[in-house]
This record gives sequence, C-alpha cells and structure tokens, in this order.
Amino acid sequence: MILEFPALALAQNEKKTIYAFAIDGKRLPDIASIARAGRDSEGQFVGYQRPEVKKHIGEIRRYLESDFPMMPNAIVLALDTSVTFTATQVPTEGPTKTGVLRIRRREGSNDLGAASVVDGQQRLAAIREAGVASFPMFAIGFTANSEEEQREQFLLVNSAKPLPRALIHELLPGVTSNVPSHLQKRQLPARLVNALNVYPASPLHSQISTSTNPGGNLKDNSVLRFLENSLSDGVLYRIGQQGTPEQQWRLMVDVLVAFWNAVKMTWPDIWRLSPRKSRLLHGAGVVSLGFLMDAMSDRRREVWPDSAYFAQELAKIKPYCRWNEGFWEFSPDHHRHWNDIQNTPKDVQLLANYLNRIYLRTWNKA
Repeated sequence: MILEFPALALAQNEKKTIYAFAIDGKRLPDIASIARAGRDSEGQFVGYQRPEVKKHIGEIRRYLESDFPMMPNAIVLALDTSVTFTATQVPTEGPTKTGVLRIRRREGSNDLGAASVVDGQQRLAAIREAGVASFPMFAIGFTANSEEEQREQFLLVNSAKPLPRALIHELLPGVTSNVPSHLQKRQLPARLVNALNVYPASPLHSQISTSTNPGGNLKDNSVLRFLENSLSDGVLYRIGQQGTPEQQWRLMVDVLVAFWNAVKMTWPDIWRLSPRKSRLLHGAGVVSLGFLMDAMSDRRREVWPDSAYFAQELAKIKPYCRWNEGFWEFSPDHHRHWNDIQNTPKDVQLLANYLNRIYLRTWNKA
C-alpha cells in the first residue's frame, strides 16, 4: 500500500534533494524502521542505531503528556529509491517545490520498509509510549542509495559537540518549565550562581567563570557544588522550608552574600589572588568553606546569620588556614603544602573535615 504525503522538495545541489512532510508520530513506524547496530550471522557489522535509552525516553514521554507540548525538531529519515516525489504545477517562491511524496507502507515487523530512522529514534519511542492519541510532527527525508550513506548522515547528525555545561548552567535560570529531570536539581543552584555573579552587591560579582563571563577566576561547577550541598542539608535547605518562594529566594541570596562578604573581610589580601596563587577562591576552598558556612549557620538558629556573625566565626579558624603559603596541619603526621591541595573529592573532603573540626574545637572552647 502506498501512502501519500503533501511535501516540499528542496534541491540542495544537483545530486542531493531533501523532502519535508508532516506525519502523525504514532504512524511513523508504518513507513520507517530502525536499523539497530549489530552483527549478522557472518560477523559483519550491520545497522547503525544505538539502543533505546529508557531514562531519556521517559523524560520525553512525560513532556509529551504535559500541557501543550511542542517538538519543532524533525525526525530524519533515509528513503530508498522506491520513494517518489511528484511536483505540482503551482509555482512557488524560492528553491522549493510543492508536491506529493509517495512512500510504501510496511507490511509487518519483518518488513524494513522504504524509510529508515537516521535521527530521532528516542523521540519516536517516547511518542510510541506516550498516553496521547496522536502527535503530529515534521519529518525530513533524503534518498540514500546505500546503508553506508545512511551511516554517514547518522554520524554527521550525532557526532556534534554537546552544549558546554557552563552554557547549560546559564540557560537554566531562564527556563521555568519542562526541564529534563537531570537538570531540574541544578535549576535553583544555577539561578543562585547567576545572582552571585551579576548582582553588583555580591562579593563574587563577575568572579565566576561562565560562557558569557570567561574571564572569571572561579569555576561555576565549584560554586554549583557548594550550593547543591547546602540546598541538600545545609542552611539553604532550612531557608527553603519556610516562607514564600520569593522570601526564600531573597533570604538565600542575603545569606550567601553575607557569608562571602565575611570571607572577603577575613582574608582581604588573599581574596584578590587567582586560584593558582591561593586555594581560597579555588574549587577546594569554595566547597569546603560551603560546609563551614552551614556549620556556622547551624550554631545560630534563632536568627539568620549576617556578615558580622560570619566574620566573627571565621576569625576563629583564620590562624589555622594556609590558603596561599605554608603547610596545612591536618594531623601530627599529615602536613600538606598549600599548593598540594587539589580540586578532587578526596582533597575537598580532607579540607572540609579539617576546617569543621577546627571550628567545632574553637567553638566548644568559647
């Protein structure tokens, strides 16, 4: 059975023409199959598509089942030579032609059909599983004379470099709905990073390196980790349990600005140094100080801490810190040169445990 689709044909050069047409995503498997990568009986490599990614499919499915979903990116299909296009006589502007694309319908699961999915199999799987009656979408097809040509396009489409993490982190604060689940937990931390970096009153103003502020000394990932830790079970978590979202936001920013102002006041000369010359504004320093911020805040639950309180508490541990010279005395038999501390989980934990241990010791003596 031949299915007909109104389509646009675009000749990109004398040998290559692509076709655009609309189709219900639920019906696309009627004309297209997926050439899964594998080995045939003789051990030869066949196909090219990766396995389905259940988590990714689930996220897309949930989005499709939300209110008013949109999927502007088209499914890319490789068409065999049995597919035909007949142009209409209606004149059109530009290099496109309108017409009818004729594609043979598959006759059962063993029939590979006249089309193969080059890009979009995860989206198609999500549409297949989504609890919606239909989902119209665009497909882009090109005629492929061999599986080699299909693989070539598959590689071109799927080997593009993913978005830099720094750019994703800057985009997140401006997205209010339908964020993939693995990014949802970073949305509030990313928004706080942005606030610390752009608010003129913030001591970290313009100091955090992002895609739009590459000159910053402090890596955004380090600030994100420090914020995620506090949002998980620190002072930012406690703030998030009371008041309105707007009140929570303002108080979170106020406490963060207060703490980092206190850090700046406690070590004014070191504050100006780059991470190469100091471990204060360095991944290890920022994350370990974040744990200290939470410990200090936990000691003052009657009111939210301000800069004066944080400065008073930081003064207690200042004599024990070796941010830019000397040796950290973690134990009688464990001394580390300041420059040996690296932004690794092991070193961050070592430094964080030491600072908190010193702080609790000095606090208990008071």
